[in-house]
Amino acid sequence: MKDKTPKYITTTLPYANASPHMGHALEFVQADALTRFARLMGEEVFSNSGADEHGQKVARKADEAGVDRQEYVDKYADELNKLKEALNLSYDSFIRTTDPLHKKAAQEMWRLCDEAGDIYKKKYKGLYCVGCESFKTDSDLIDGKCPDHLVAPEEVEEENYFFKLSNYQEYLEECLSKEGSVVPDFRRLEALKFVQGGLEDLSISREKSRMDWGIDVPGDEEHVMYVWFDALTNYISCLGWPEDAEEKFDKFWVKGETLQLAGKDQVRFQSVIWQAMLKSAGIKGTDTIFYHGFINSGGHKMSKSIGNVIDPYALVERYGTDAARYIMLRHVHPTDDSDLTWEKMDEYYTANLVNGLGNLTARIMKMAETHLDAPIERPEVNGFDKDFTNALDNYDFMTATDVVWKKVQQLDEKITETEPFRLVKEDKEAAVVIIKELLHDLYIVGRMLHPLLPEANVVIKQAVLENKKPENMFSRLES
Repeated sequence: MKDKTPKYITTTLPYANASPHMGHALEFVQADALTRFARLMGEEVFSNSGADEHGQKVARKADEAGVDRQEYVDKYADELNKLKEALNLSYDSFIRTTDPLHKKAAQEMWRLCDEAGDIYKKKYKGLYCVGCESFKTDSDLIDGKCPDHLVAPEEVEEENYFFKLSNYQEYLEECLSKEGSVVPDFRRLEALKFVQGGLEDLSISREKSRMDWGIDVPGDEEHVMYVWFDALTNYISCLGWPEDAEEKFDKFWVKGETLQLAGKDQVRFQSVIWQAMLKSAGIKGTDTIFYHGFINSGGHKMSKSIGNVIDPYALVERYGTDAARYIMLRHVHPTDDSDLTWEKMDEYYTANLVNGLGNLTARIMKMAETHLDAPIERPEVNGFDKDFTNALDNYDFMTATDVVWKKVQQLDEKITETEPFRLVKEDKEAAVVIIKELLHDLYIVGRMLHPLLPEANVVIKQAVLENKKPENMFSRLES
């Protein structure tokens, strides 16, 4: 059998300046589902996440709170990393951009781009949005304000180092012309249109006199790196680049199949700037970048002032880990914006988990425990439903979970039609055959839940193999 190509899967790094929100949780769960699925299919995977800890936004928040900056980012990086337990994530690396090894990697990326002749220094004047950590043109603004943060950018004039992004116009057009380089395809076309519109060189440093929370520019103690130039390098520094002592970079990035997940607001950074940086440094570009949409609530963008923010930790506290994952994978569109409210999520939870999967498992296992003398043998299963695997191969988490719940529905219908709980009184042998068939198919459901609801996966398979009804999988909500 031919060896499978190693896979590398990474999320973006959320800013370590606030508690994690639903967008972070969604991206982490999507990445984890793909990671678990790949491993289930026998592939070797390296999965990365982490925290972006430098930049003006973080520095200001720390200063406003009157807290040491390192202490400040330590707190929020820890909150982000706690999602691993809360959402049952299985990533291999949690990279922090304040890690010494990452700082060293970011400086090496700078040196390589400089050696390629792609970094120069000039005076610059422009409009800078602290929230985005990027300069804006008039065409980016609506009524003079950043459309994402609804504040007017600051006018900044200083001498910065610039990256010759314009050198990579032709290269980027070629990359973005390949279908599959970006998913969904309309995001690829969005990135391609942006590049075709002409690229301006990118400011990649800040004067320490104005912003001193960052990684030093090699050879210039008066400048720190622009936060994005620093943070983007995490995707390879987490693999031990540049030394690559454990050869993870060579295995998973150079020879592997690379996938990055990001929000739709990241297109220019991930598909344009990062890919140009890699090319300048002589490193292979990312194979595929997947962009998800945003989660709104009640028809509005989540906002503390509106009071519609959904905290991922509160989600887990109310419904449990598997249920939180279920909601994000089945009831949030993979690539478009989606709307969630507590009322909707209560309905999803009760109908599909309490009365659906949980009730089905309890009914089948109660019949099995009562009427079978011994557990069935572990079902021999060759592969998975093609609709299921095709959906996950195409990052369609919603369809993948739909396939599983279609099987849940079919099992419910089979119980209703065959009534083995009644038949057992008249023809036990026939009833036992039906119960064993139900157990076999329930086991299949459990297997398919492995990348989606990993706890339910274990509970269901163990219940079938032990012929024992499990404890209540999903408790009813208190009214």
